[in-house]
Amino acid sequence: MSVLVNLIVMLGMLAVVPAGLRLMDAPELDRIRRLWPLFAAPGAVALWLPRGLPATALAAVYALGAVALALHAPLRAARTRSAHPTEIALHTALAAPSVAALALVAERSGHELFGFDLGILALTVPHFHFAGFAAALVAGLLCRATDTPAGRFAALSVPLGTLLVLIGYFIGDWAELAGAVVLTAGMWAVALLTLRTVRNGGPDRTTRVLLLTSAAVLVASMVLALSWALGEATGIAHPTLTWMAATHGLGNALGFALCSVLAWRRLQDRTPPEGRTA
Repeated sequence: MSVLVNLIVMLGMLAVVPAGLRLMDAPELDRIRRLWPLFAAPGAVALWLPRGLPATALAAVYALGAVALALHAPLRAARTRSAHPTEIALHTALAAPSVAALALVAERSGHELFGFDLGILALTVPHFHFAGFAAALVAGLLCRATDTPAGRFAALSVPLGTLLVLIGYFIGDWAELAGAVVLTAGMWAVALLTLRTVRNGGPDRTTRVLLLTSAAVLVASMVLALSWALGEATGIAHPTLTWMAATHGLGNALGFALCSVLAWRRLQDRTPPEGRTA
């Protein structure tokens, strides 16, 4: 499982995060976006080293970049002075990699941060790259594009669900299940809005395929997430963590996150610059 998880995390670090940052159309992110490979590459190397000082040091480099990115969230909030759901989702996307990076530093050092075992810390890293960053980003983009009740629901429930899952780590399995329910509702709203984008026309064939793939995978992968959280809370049979990594984790990384950022990049390339907003 560790090999698969490492590959998924590398995809998030090296591809999904930098590609996602380009979608925000925020000039203040230009510098961190250009510097991101200098932080992400050491983090990716850290994944493959044995736990210890070298791996921890490289993970700390990634953490510096993630914290620098997270600092843009309060700066953006001060600049926009907006509590619109779009902004809440984008702030979440900016902050989420720092949570993943903190878990990575702890796991690579062999330190059970807040009492969590190293396996849970290792899985927290991809969770906050894909549920924390990619899903919040896409929810924010959809809300900005549609500004409908469904869009606002997605932009609020994805960050809230991600936060509740994190809190559930501390409180217990039932709290984590509640977070999974909220997050799943938000993710399914993202899938519904994505399907509406395809149905309303406009995207070319390749973009439609990417959007349809991301929506279909999201629906299926969140069923798995619910079944796992329900099983953990109730004790009923549920997928193992290895199975979850190979299905839910890989599906969200490739089928949802990567396809989504590629599709949104194509959509933005078709939009006149004067029609874009930060």
